[in-house]
Amino acid sequence: MRIVSICPSNTELLHYCGLSAYLCGVDDYSDWPSSINGLERLGPDLSIDLDKVEALHPDLVYASLSVPGMEKNIEGLKERGIPYMTVTNPESMSQVGEVLLEICAAAGLHERGARLRQQYDSFLKYYGSLADTITSKRPSLYWEWWPKPIFSPGGRNWLTEMSALAGGINMFHQDDRASVKAEWEQIREQDPDVILTAWVGVETAKVNPAVIKKRPGWTDMQALKTNQLHVMEEPFYCRPSPRLMIGLAKLAHLLHPDVYPKPTGREDERLLQEIQ
Repeated sequence: MRIVSICPSNTELLHYCGLSAYLCGVDDYSDWPSSINGLERLGPDLSIDLDKVEALHPDLVYASLSVPGMEKNIEGLKERGIPYMTVTNPESMSQVGEVLLEICAAAGLHERGARLRQQYDSFLKYYGSLADTITSKRPSLYWEWWPKPIFSPGGRNWLTEMSALAGGINMFHQDDRASVKAEWEQIREQDPDVILTAWVGVETAKVNPAVIKKRPGWTDMQALKTNQLHVMEEPFYCRPSPRLMIGLAKLAHLLHPDVYPKPTGREDERLLQEIQ
């Protein structure tokens, strides 16, 4: 079987489902697991080179609509008659477990999917139980996905549930959108307790906090006065795959180190053991 993934979260999901060995091509931004390093690269996830995809003669392409603009990839696959599956775009961390089931079911791996989901759900329940013990004020969190124009996750996004499981509150949790376009003044007026940057598609080392600090009036914000501006690792927050488990552990300990265990970076280990 020959399969292709055209976005990073799909590549990661396929690995957790034990299917990455069948990959013959991936998008340019897929960077995990390391076993994909020698595969054919098919271009940016918003502009896939469909000629390259077609030349690989895949049995199935795993596509996505997780980012606006990906529609043209799917239209192109359809026009060329290339077999594809559009992976469901999760709106919460919990729904990532459902996507594991979906991908495993498509490959006839129903029992594996059930085991993976059970392990994943157990992890979320554990963090939820710890969140329930918090008696102090839950900090308001401003997540920045893009700096100009500003985009931040809304209520229909996995980072809202992650924020809650980590003992915080996404400042846009009541906005019934997956992504919210906001203005600098709006963020400044709401004055969140914590600012978290995870710019989509940008390496952590290339995120410059000075860009945020120089915005008019932002140095007067509570988060900057208390040194609560944090650059987060994009792969653990911007991609709807089980690697969000690692992100949750890091965020929870950052916000409430007295409540949550110190992160290990191996919070997804039990899922990976299911495919060994």
